[in-house]
Amino acid sequence: MPMNEIPARLVLEDGSEFEGFAFGYLKAVSGEVVFNTGMVGYPESLTDPSYAGQILALTYPLIGNYGVPGRSQSKGVEQEFESHRIHIHALVVADYSFHYHHWGAFQSLDAWLKSEQVPGIRGIDIRKLTKRLREQGSMLGKVLLENTNVSFYDPNAENLVAKVSIREPVWYGQNGPTIVLIDCGCKSGILRGLLARGVRVFRVPWNYNFLNEAFDAVVISNGPGNPQMCQETVTLIQEVMERGKPILGICLGNQLLALAAGAQTYKLKFGHHSQNQPCLKTESKQCVITSQNHGYAVQEDTLPEGWIPWFRNANDGTNEGIRHESKPFMSVQFHPEAAPGPNDTVGLFEHFLTFLK
Repeated sequence: MPMNEIPARLVLEDGSEFEGFAFGYLKAVSGEVVFNTGMVGYPESLTDPSYAGQILALTYPLIGNYGVPGRSQSKGVEQEFESHRIHIHALVVADYSFHYHHWGAFQSLDAWLKSEQVPGIRGIDIRKLTKRLREQGSMLGKVLLENTNVSFYDPNAENLVAKVSIREPVWYGQNGPTIVLIDCGCKSGILRGLLARGVRVFRVPWNYNFLNEAFDAVVISNGPGNPQMCQETVTLIQEVMERGKPILGICLGNQLLALAAGAQTYKLKFGHHSQNQPCLKTESKQCVITSQNHGYAVQEDTLPEGWIPWFRNANDGTNEGIRHESKPFMSVQFHPEAAPGPNDTVGLFEHFLTFLK
């Protein structure tokens, strides 16, 4: 532990304060405070673009004990992380391990946060914070050092997708059917999942007009914030639907496909940010374990004729996927490429690709 600990505070918009100590990069920041219940996977979570603008509280009591892996790429895709940088505004933990050990570790979590200028706060009562967020819902908050202050910042008031999407189109793979991947803040795992199944991927920015390109299907990626901010993406999806091309939406892609179909979305009380969400397939009642990270959901009762719920959350009954009854349009709110323990939902990629044959 450091000799001279620096006091820090997490302040919520309802006036609640949680005292702890700073680690990582030393600066004051603000954002939306959310909690994640995963036991492992902080390198993946911190680099998930869906966390853009958020202060992430990890409920697992000990964080940092296995360090952070080094970067590696295959076919131009990140292998150890979900993107090229950290997207959270700050990290909140109960206890930080100053000693790490793992065969693949390259550096400590503290050093990584410092290098990417992301502050952390440790030593706070995570149980109390999580109960507060579960009761009141996700709230704006700020991490402050001594004699510092910043204004509250609401990330949902702006188009976060435009901030995290790529700027120029990129091709991946050489052969096979061509999949247009609309990057709304795409996790590297989606790219890895598609490329492993013998397709070419044309990854495009969230508002890029790809309709004059030759393609076989479209995948809409995950991403941060309010789906209502992505009307340009919704218009592109509607054009693809008119052509009858197969469509798969993932996470934010589920909400965007629903908006394109004519349904509505709404903000969840505290969102789903975890690796262990059980989801039921509506027809068979099969339960699958999923990884999720989103603050908005599809309002099922607004689905137009021809569209049906595909999955529902077994905990709170919220929508976890939709599909068209007769056309190759489908989406899930969770991440089929993720492996939160079992690979329960990876078969959804194979199911989707059957529509290309």
